Amino acid sequence: MATDDNSGKDLTAADSGAGHDPANAGTAVVVRDAVDNPGFPPHRPRVTDLNPSAERRAERTVYTLFYVSIVGSVFAIAAYMAFPIVETDPGSVRLNTLFIGLGLALALLAIGIGAVHWGKALMSDHEGIDVRHPVRGSEETRARAVEIFAEANEESGIGRRSLIRNSLIGALIAFPLPAVVLFRGLGPMNENPSELLTHTMWTKGTRLAIDPTGTPIKASDVTLGSAFHVIPEGLQDLPSGRLEEKAKAAVLLMRLKPEDLNELPERAGWSYDGIVAYSKICTHVGCPVALYEQQTHHLLCPCHQSQFDVSNHCEVIFGPAKRPLPQLPIAVDSEGYLIAQSDFTEPVGPSFWERH
Repeated sequence: MATDDNSGKDLTAADSGAGHDPANAGTAVVVRDAVDNPGFPPHRPRVTDLNPSAERRAERTVYTLFYVSIVGSVFAIAAYMAFPIVETDPGSVRLNTLFIGLGLALALLAIGIGAVHWGKALMSDHEGIDVRHPVRGSEETRARAVEIFAEANEESGIGRRSLIRNSLIGALIAFPLPAVVLFRGLGPMNENPSELLTHTMWTKGTRLAIDPTGTPIKASDVTLGSAFHVIPEGLQDLPSGRLEEKAKAAVLLMRLKPEDLNELPERAGWSYDGIVAYSKICTHVGCPVALYEQQTHHLLCPCHQSQFDVSNHCEVIFGPAKRPLPQLPIAVDSEGYLIAQSDFTEPVGPSFWERH
């Protein structure tokens, strides 16, 4: 018998006795026996398995960490209130971010360390074999699932270690509270959010002004092929909330040949001598539609490449946006300045707001 040094298999000559088929002559392969399963190494008990005082000390450490997590969550909420962001003070942003971050980091870190220490020092660490089998919804399977939960309860000790269980539940309940407080602070306090999102600063007679200087625009200043980034006159004079108002009221102003405009019948009179104004806020996710191609009269949103045709009431011609950009009705006052005839007649920005 020969041995194949490369494959580790025994090679033996084929049977050449009576009845042997010469066409099948060759070498037979005999596979060696597989290595025996060595099994699990001897179990080594932990200190907490042998020493009851060490077990109690580990339990105290775990629930203390969970209580520390609760303290961190409460501290984050208190920091949000104690260090408010002042619009005119950049330092207030740093303090607010620093102390809220410290509180949230403490809350999350304490939960993580406590859970890991619980698993390593107190939960059962006996080795076991998980026999894989098809999952079926039979009565036996459901009964076994109940047994598994019972075994997990017994091994983890969550049913009998009430201090650990209750402190963990308290930490998990307290941890999301800072997020609730922080997100609530981003919304309006005493006003209807729907009203704030469906109305802008544009009113009848408000002059169109250049962004960011606030200089009013005359119709004669808008030449063919030009595009102006526009804000309502008076936006710069607001004592607060300028960015919020600008985010809703920003407009793009363009001038086309009047014969190139294909205006909807219900919007007749919304433009002036080929000058049209459309919301700058993309109806996809609210990015600024700031790129204008004067030869094709197309507006492009640089975020997700939605394209709008200015000559056809800014209808969507490409990209994920689902509705045209809202049009601002404009006219000219007695001094030749461009003014708004009214506010937008539909919600600006992402289509989400149109459904609410």
